[in-house]
Amino acid sequence: MEYPLDDATRSILDLFRMVSRVPRPSGGEQRIRARLMAWADEHELAWRRDQAGNLVIDVPASPGCRGASSVALQGHMDMVCEKLPHSGHDFAHDPIRPIIDGEWLVADGTTLGADNGIAIALALAVAQDSRLRHPELELLFTVNEESGLSGAAQLDDSLLRSSVLINLDSEDDRVITIGCAGGAGIVLTVPLPPTRPPAAAGAYRLSVGGLAGGHSGTDIGRGRASANPLVVRLLMHFSDAGSFRLTGISGGTAHNAIARDAVADFVINRPDFTARADGFTRLQHDIRRELRDQDSAAVIQCEALDRRPAAVGGHRDSLRALRLLNSLPHGVSALSPAGNGLVQTSSNFALVAGRDSAIEVVASLRSSVASELTALSERYASLAALSGAAMRHSAGYPAWQADPDSALLARARHVFRCVRGREPLVEVVHAGLECGLIGNRYPRMEMISIGPTIVNPHSPSERLHLPSVEHTWRFLSELLASYCSDCGSS
Repeated sequence: MEYPLDDATRSILDLFRMVSRVPRPSGGEQRIRARLMAWADEHELAWRRDQAGNLVIDVPASPGCRGASSVALQGHMDMVCEKLPHSGHDFAHDPIRPIIDGEWLVADGTTLGADNGIAIALALAVAQDSRLRHPELELLFTVNEESGLSGAAQLDDSLLRSSVLINLDSEDDRVITIGCAGGAGIVLTVPLPPTRPPAAAGAYRLSVGGLAGGHSGTDIGRGRASANPLVVRLLMHFSDAGSFRLTGISGGTAHNAIARDAVADFVINRPDFTARADGFTRLQHDIRRELRDQDSAAVIQCEALDRRPAAVGGHRDSLRALRLLNSLPHGVSALSPAGNGLVQTSSNFALVAGRDSAIEVVASLRSSVASELTALSERYASLAALSGAAMRHSAGYPAWQADPDSALLARARHVFRCVRGREPLVEVVHAGLECGLIGNRYPRMEMISIGPTIVNPHSPSERLHLPSVEHTWRFLSELLASYCSDCGSS
């Protein structure tokens, strides 16, 4: 049975479907930006953009609210493009088709893109609802959030006039977010020069799949496995044989997603493989037992291949590469000393792939403590030096420092109590939000982050909770209306 939608939620979902019809991978936001500019033109709203491609749509204040301070509503245009192995979805050309499943909105075998398409839908819904009372609004839609937050990093510091920003990229409707972790990206490249395989070697393929995956910030502390360290662990079982050679390895699809699938090809003399087969079976059993609570659907396979590859890595080079991969940190490094269970520092072994006679690794590091982020990065540098790998940094982003005494937070808490009848949870999250970068451009701007409940973002299991869309709409509407009066309710 479908969840009974009220008129506001139905309108928001119609706008979300409009957004979902337009492919919007990171770095490919030109089509969704064009659609939003056309939408603004259809509604006779002015728009402007900066050199980075960030877009602002201006919404005049409603009658009686023209003296109130301007407020910016902010979300990002791009989405994480993850799909199940059997899905034929082409994120560059195919629309996402949202499906209502009871109280949830889902997609068919792909990420839904509610992160952060629902922010766009909410902001447009505010703009087109003539019944709402709100101050002058600036709807800010940024580019390339999911692939390094570069849109926010390059935001023109003259693009906005507002002194208040409401980010709509949080994923729990009970929460007002006031801070987030900072992050850094690491890329390691370890050489794997090609050689001919041993004459008596057989070829094999190891695969790990069926994992839950998830967001490398919000889900990293939930005990979910990553396919990349698992496939390396399984490979290590065979690597002590002198005939072992690594052919190739690949896993993961995005720097900010926990890897759900990984595959590795290798060669080894058949007697050496047979001698290790029983131990490999026991290792599979042990791993499945370890994963039974969080990743019970995991699939681990090792199969013989019909053909040997023409080139493989040498034994010593293969072993050096594997030892580096096996040493990389993954998961939680430190919890917050506040004792609230919040992850303070973490590392995501996100991507691994063969690249031109080498293996390339991408890791995503997060911490709300800058010195811990630096220490974790230095650990990677040490591992790279010991293994002869090259290391470079990819784009990072600063933490968003919480301000628990801000006037905006006090206002938001009061409105939340009026609308929901209880206190909100006020949190700092381990995920990366654009607020830290926007705050660098606009240091006097007050900010909070809110949003409806999204489960399993950055994975094909992503779901949007429909009742929470209604809750978020009511909260956001009343919060904006509060700028038009002295009380927190219209």
